[in-house]
Amino acid sequence: MNLSFFDQFMSPVYLGIPLIALALLLPWLLFPTPTSRWLNNRLLTLQGWFINRFTSQMFAPINIGGHKWALLLASLMLFLISLNMLGLLPYTFTPTTQLSMNMGLAVPLWLATVLIGMRNQPTIALGHLLPEGTPVPLIPVLIIIETISLFIRPLALGVRLTANLTAGHLLMQLIATAAFVLLPLMPAVALLTGVILFLLTILEVAVAMIQAYVFVLLMSLYLQENV
Repeated sequence: MNLSFFDQFMSPVYLGIPLIALALLLPWLLFPTPTSRWLNNRLLTLQGWFINRFTSQMFAPINIGGHKWALLLASLMLFLISLNMLGLLPYTFTPTTQLSMNMGLAVPLWLATVLIGMRNQPTIALGHLLPEGTPVPLIPVLIIIETISLFIRPLALGVRLTANLTAGHLLMQLIATAAFVLLPLMPAVALLTGVILFLLTILEVAVAMIQAYVFVLLMSLYLQENV
């Protein structure tokens, strides 16, 4: 049976049960749990250092009222990084290649930031739809354009994460298939292809972390506009 390159993005099913729920719950089981000891091990220390650095950098330009989101966005950051990194392992499934899941993360968080802005400072929130000093004839057009750009934000978040991870996985599979086919025919070319695949894998590890950071960073920028 010939398999398509896009079959790797299908949600795995075992005995009629979708395993995407298992793929979403597994990362939380891998995180080290804090202990009551005075001294932690290296993994807990590294995790605490990363969370402290991330939250201090992310929430430095945000008002005190927005610091309530620190736990949510830090947890989302770790969750996305874990899903993206685990998806690079062989015989694994990457849930963040599913647009429906990424939109399920982006839309509620974006909508929450918009509702917070409309509740706390409705004048400023509505003022973002019309730049200051706009000529009167352009006011209706600019309001429509800014409204469309506002509603495109969650779509851009979800599509960006999905497209980057999907493209990386497809490229890795294409190069790996080429190296496997060229191995008996041209071993030197196959070796060069394998080196390229190794370098691409390192790049995909960086992309997996960067895309999770960009997702949370843009969400914090949306929160900064409305707090």
